Amino acid sequence: MTQQDPSGYPYQPYGAPYGEQPPPGYGYGYGHPPPPRDEGPFANAIVSLVLNLLTLVSCCNIFGLPGAILAGLALSKARTEPQSARTMVIWSWVLCALGFVLAIGIIVFLGVTGELDD
Repeated sequence: MTQQDPSGYPYQPYGAPYGEQPPPGYGYGYGHPPPPRDEGPFANAIVSLVLNLLTLVSCCNIFGLPGAILAGLALSKARTEPQSARTMVIWSWVLCALGFVLAIGIIVFLGVTGELDD
C-alpha cells in the first residue's frame, strides 16, 4: 500500500530518509549565514557625541565640549583606526560622567551652604 495525496500524486516525505546523511549545507537555509556585524566604536561614538552635546546645551556641562570633540574624532577614525577610536570614545564617556559628577557636587554644595534657599 502506497501513501498517496488525495490529488493522486505520490507522497514525498520531507528531508532525507531515516539513516541517510543530510545534504551538504543542510541547516543554512539560503546559503551560509552572513558574518557577524562588528560596528566597533562607530555606534558608541555617535551616542557619546549626541549625549555630550545634549549635556553641554542643557546642563551647562563644561566637560561636554571636549567630550563631544573626542567623540567626533572617534567617529572619524572608527573605520580606519578602531583601537584609537575606542580609546577616544572611552575618554569621551569619562568626560561626560565627570561633568555630571561636578554638577551634582555643585548642587549639593550650594544646598548645604544655604545658597539655594529663598
